[in-house]
This record gives sequence, structure tokens and C-alpha cells, in this order.
Amino acid sequence: MKQEELRDHLAALLEGGHAYMKVEEILSGFPASVGSARIEGVAHTPWQLMEHIRIALWDILEFSRDAGHVSPKFPDGYWPDSETPPDDGAWGKSVEAIKRDLQSMVELVKDPATDLYAQIPHGNGQTVLREVLLVADHNAYYFGQLMVLRRALE
Repeated sequence: MKQEELRDHLAALLEGGHAYMKVEEILSGFPASVGSARIEGVAHTPWQLMEHIRIALWDILEFSRDAGHVSPKFPDGYWPDSETPPDDGAWGKSVEAIKRDLQSMVELVKDPATDLYAQIPHGNGQTVLREVLLVADHNAYYFGQLMVLRRALE
């Protein structure tokens, strides 16, 4: 497979729309009004899941491109402090941050100057390819949980 084809496949994987809904559809179609809803027997609220997706994506993106990046403490630093959004604008800010960081990850992958196979110098053997696959896998799992909550709340 040619590098350009691989980059296109990875970008499509990040954006969704093949095995599951496009990320854009998930984000734009989720009502902020249910962000703090709690369902008995479910560990997280939609807000917690949305913020977890945002924090993890941001961390992986920054790790992939910035040697000075410091990751949050695992696992607590990857989850919001509250079960509910702190204010009326928080949900929208989280959605916009996810869109922005996901687009930045797509741009990183599609940039011919990015060596997908080279070890990230400040890592422990990770490559950009591995980090992209990690984002796609993580997003698929947590967006899936978010969609199950959405359907249960509708």
C-alpha cells in the first residue's frame, strides 16, 4: 500500500462513518440538555464520557507532536472532576475541542512530512501510527458508550 493511501485510510478511520457513525454526526446530534443525565447502573454521565474523549484525544495528539507535553496523571486526570458540565457553555466547548483536535490529528496523519513508522523521540517506542490507531480505538469505544446513553435517554 502506498503511503498516501494509508494516510487516507487512517484519516477516514479517525473521522468514522464506516463501522460506526461519523464523529461529526455523533457530536452534532447529541443534545447538551442530557449531558448530566444519570442512568441507574451506568458508570458515567454523557458529560463524563464526552470530557474523557476530549482529554484523551488532546493528550494523545499533544504527545504525538510536542516533546514538552506533560500528560495528565493516570487515570484520574483523564476524567472530569464533575458528573455535570460546570456551566451552560461547557458542553459546546468540549464538542468544539474534540472536533478541533481530531482535525489536527487528521492533518498530522495526512502530512507527508510525518513519518508514521518512526518512533516518537520522547516516547517509549510509540509511533504516530500507533497513536492514531489508539485514538481511533478509544474514540470508537467511548463514542459507542455515548450513543448507547443517548438512545437510552431519548
